[in-house]
Amino acid sequence: MEKVTHRGGCHCGAVRFEVRAPARITVQRCNCSVCSKTGFVHLIVPAEDFTLLSGSARLQTYTFNTGVAKHLFCEVCGIKSFYVPRSHPDGFSVNLRCLDEGTVEAVTVADFDGRNWEQHGATLAGAGGA
Repeated sequence: MEKVTHRGGCHCGAVRFEVRAPARITVQRCNCSVCSKTGFVHLIVPAEDFTLLSGSARLQTYTFNTGVAKHLFCEVCGIKSFYVPRSHPDGFSVNLRCLDEGTVEAVTVADFDGRNWEQHGATLAGAGGA
């Protein structure tokens, strides 16, 4: 599947990134405590398909539970536009809602039971899990 470059960032624009993924993407909507409160919709990509363009000095990190996931958020506006997920610590999960308009042609949304992560974590896909 051919990949295109999608760009995105936080609300204030201090953090900007680009991600290589298909124009027609599959994302996960997770019901865990963090995702349900923040409205995060996951597009997971390998590290080589993600580039932070600006804002590294503005990123703060929040961890909890196992500490594996690195929840990165802009210290200016508070938006978590991407993070390092527990399920794919060698990649990034980008929030679909933080992508700029114009490059995503279609989105398929799959629900993921993150409240019961231990039972369901292994079901996540390589590039499209939560």
